[in-house]
Amino acid sequence: MSNTQQAWSARVPEPLASERVELKARKVSFAWEETPLHWIPDDPFATHTINVLHLLLPAGERWFVHVYKQILPYIKDEQLRADVIGFIGQEAMHSQAHDEVLPHLREQGLDPTPYTAQVDWFFEKLLGDRTLPPGKARKWWLLERIALIAAIEHYTAFLGDWVLNAEELDRRGADPTMLDLLRWHGAEEVEHRSVAFELFMHLDGSYKRRVRTWGLAFTALVFLWQRGTRFFMENDPTLDDGRASFKEFFDRGRQGVLPTAGAMARSIPRYLARAYHPSQEGSTEQAVAYLASSPAALAAEAREKGAA
Repeated sequence: MSNTQQAWSARVPEPLASERVELKARKVSFAWEETPLHWIPDDPFATHTINVLHLLLPAGERWFVHVYKQILPYIKDEQLRADVIGFIGQEAMHSQAHDEVLPHLREQGLDPTPYTAQVDWFFEKLLGDRTLPPGKARKWWLLERIALIAAIEHYTAFLGDWVLNAEELDRRGADPTMLDLLRWHGAEEVEHRSVAFELFMHLDGSYKRRVRTWGLAFTALVFLWQRGTRFFMENDPTLDDGRASFKEFFDRGRQGVLPTAGAMARSIPRYLARAYHPSQEGSTEQAVAYLASSPAALAAEAREKGAA
């Protein structure tokens, strides 16, 4: 362990024993035939703001998997290695599940291809593998991406915790199939929320790199998300003058159908605190409880048992 890692291990709290669970990919199955375009009734803006997940996540999570497969030989801790393998399996399943929503959007007259092409370029080209000489340069780029994933995972866990507790979506009559997809995914994000950060600390742990890559990740997520929401609103075939604004985002946050700007802002100093550990965010118990009751997960499990 490097001097930097030794110093950090003294500062970063260990996760609670109760937070440690075996990570496994859960097969799920969703039927989208009955899901309306505006699955939050009478609220296309909130619907499309969340729909951006279906455009960002498939490419982003394929990128996570690609990078983590490259890093496996560098992991010296067997428990962490097992966690990373479980993480890879879950992220691959998330990518597939959100990808399957895209044909449903096309059937309803909203083709996401122009936007997803930009997202693919971002992850595959801008953040993809580079032709670098073996040694420090190649390792630097790999560690940069590991740190970026840790920063992004902080926000996926934040969103996962939010959607598990977003009772206003139920009160508004949000489509149950879409809610199950979001909560199944969100629960697994909470369940594996410590893996990316612990991997970063195991391999590097530089506070400067953590701050720098957080800034890059946060800026990219805000840019891509607002761009995706505007794309959806402008191309929604049911809207005559679809527009998106930050004011609407703030309003929906206050109403409870989107995260609040205040909660997102308060998550920043938590991640940048020197004593940060992801187990401080969300509840593994709540996440595991939802995963044990998810209709899609139960349906897939029943089919597997029937096939056996």
